[in-house]
Amino acid sequence: MTDSTARSRERLAFALDFPSLGAAKDALARVGPEVGVTKVGLELFLREGPAAVRLGIDSGTDVFLDLKLHDIPATVERAVRSACQLGARYLTVHGCGGPAMLEGAAKAAVAENTGLTILAVTVLTSMGQEDLAATGVSDSPAEQVLRLATLATDNGVGGLVCSVQEVGQLRESLGPNPVLVTPGIRPAGADVGDQKRTGTPRGAIESGSSLLVVGRPIRDADDPVAAARAICAEIELAL
Repeated sequence: MTDSTARSRERLAFALDFPSLGAAKDALARVGPEVGVTKVGLELFLREGPAAVRLGIDSGTDVFLDLKLHDIPATVERAVRSACQLGARYLTVHGCGGPAMLEGAAKAAVAENTGLTILAVTVLTSMGQEDLAATGVSDSPAEQVLRLATLATDNGVGGLVCSVQEVGQLRESLGPNPVLVTPGIRPAGADVGDQKRTGTPRGAIESGSSLLVVGRPIRDADDPVAAARAICAEIELAL
């Protein structure tokens, strides 16, 4: 494996969107060597709990615990400390949780000193202008993303989750330090499913993304290993 190939794999997170630990384990046995991060979301974590995190760690990957926490500051702080003890590398909170919640999450991660990076979710990639309007937000997704991203980083949060459509804007506005994570990644020609703000792997990296989250294009492929390798090759071209 070349150094550039290794770097490209470090930039790819495979979403373990499976209904059981057994199904996730089978998929990770094949795809794990091709990715640097495994993402454990609500479906798997609610069913299997900490065992889902251990599965990712045992595979030799970093674990992205995608729970999108949004609660009172004290509750979120305690949840962050628990995530640190589980060994997660990344943990999501909602950027709209407010400054006290964001600051509390960031400070709890620093205090535990396990290397956990808090990621503030800005606007879900499944949401468009009409969806935001329905929640009382009149600004465009790009404007809301920048607002919440700035709020999060001003309160000590080290990373952000946004779509490919906004990642370039955030990188330009916030500089090189924040970890920028982009879900909604779809190789050219792939079905976008329920995502509204998507982009290609190469486009995301070239725009400043730190980590790409890919689920269905790998999971549902006829050859998941080949699909993961193709995405890594596209990342490598952009690095």
